[in-house]
Amino acid sequence: MSDDRRRVMVTGIGLMTAIGQGAAPTWENLLEGRSGIGPLRAYDPAPLRTGIGAEIPDFDPTQWANRRTLRMLCRGDQLALAGATLALRDAGLDGEGDLGQRAGLFLGSNKEMPRMDELIAQLQAVRAEDGTPDLHKLGRTASSVIAPLFFVEGLQPAAGFHISEKYGIRGANAYFAGTADAGAMAIGRGMRTVRRGEADIVLAGGYDDATGWWAMSKMDGLGVLSTRTDLGQEAFRPFDRDRSGSVFGEGAALLVLEEREHALARGAHCYAEVTGYGAGNDCVRPPSPQARARGLSRAIVRALDDAGGVFHDGGYIAAHGCATVQGDASETLALHDALGTAAKAAQISSIKPQTGHLVGGAGALNAAVTALALNSGVVPATQNLRNQADECDLDYVPLTPRETRPDSALALARGLEGQAVAIAMGRTS
Repeated sequence: MSDDRRRVMVTGIGLMTAIGQGAAPTWENLLEGRSGIGPLRAYDPAPLRTGIGAEIPDFDPTQWANRRTLRMLCRGDQLALAGATLALRDAGLDGEGDLGQRAGLFLGSNKEMPRMDELIAQLQAVRAEDGTPDLHKLGRTASSVIAPLFFVEGLQPAAGFHISEKYGIRGANAYFAGTADAGAMAIGRGMRTVRRGEADIVLAGGYDDATGWWAMSKMDGLGVLSTRTDLGQEAFRPFDRDRSGSVFGEGAALLVLEEREHALARGAHCYAEVTGYGAGNDCVRPPSPQARARGLSRAIVRALDDAGGVFHDGGYIAAHGCATVQGDASETLALHDALGTAAKAAQISSIKPQTGHLVGGAGALNAAVTALALNSGVVPATQNLRNQADECDLDYVPLTPRETRPDSALALARGLEGQAVAIAMGRTS
């Protein structure tokens, strides 16, 4: 690692999760072992095999945007705007109406469509007398049946416009579509943008309304979600011999990444330093992962190489920990392959049993948790891990957090189609 390249610090963290609206309450509830998983309440999940999720209670979108803006935001975009506001507020930057050309925005999500509720109701008007769709009638009346802003709201990077408009972010920007990898990749690319001198400040992260009907109905049949609705908060069991799959959660996780001298000059608090970024791909047919998670192994190796090869004994790893049989086993093998003997000395945990799997926001949430762990010196636990699987033979920090003050850390993310991202971080000095 070159000594003269620009260093990148985390100076703001914005979290919207089922266990807290803001970084501080989310972190406090994580360490106290609280879970946001429960019965789905936004709709009737009876047709689904999975009836539980981690929904955000009492989320009020009018707290984060005016009603005119909310007409163009689906729930995921609302969560993104809230997370962005919280991150910039935490960094002491939300009072600046125009962050300018030296500020960038990098977002990732699994957004696929706008709100479908109104469209479904509107399309009832174009049914023929026998109940079948009348496409000729739709063609004649579409302008009055479909709301004018329907397609604008449906644009994948819509949140990027509203965040940049609100805060005057006019510099480098990009949107990444995917699952857990998307938000983590946004952070990795954002870090590189600051490191290369294209920006002094970057807002980066991911978000998803993964507990919504459309996301749940799509994933329900793929075999990646736990069907143990009867277990409630106990259903999500990463690295446990009785694991049965993931439980989705909604939320957002955004970080303010800032060049070190720029941050110090304005007296900003630095949670952690982002030191490396790497990516890889399993290149196998989804949803089953490659047996040794070779994409994840490569991502870890590349991230550590980018960081100068530093991963101290006792370092922390925010694992993907999706609680599928193949997923957890292959992640364990990837850690062995990438870290060698150092894997046994690492402290590894998955916080998903408490927040749910945020899908497009999951990797970014891991990055946020990693920064909070380095800042506080406390490693969060893997809840529900009572009977560790034989094939998951590493230290997965069961049930109880540890105050061990790790010096280095990794945040991991794996996408549904084999994409993998690793973010390396270090404790600030």
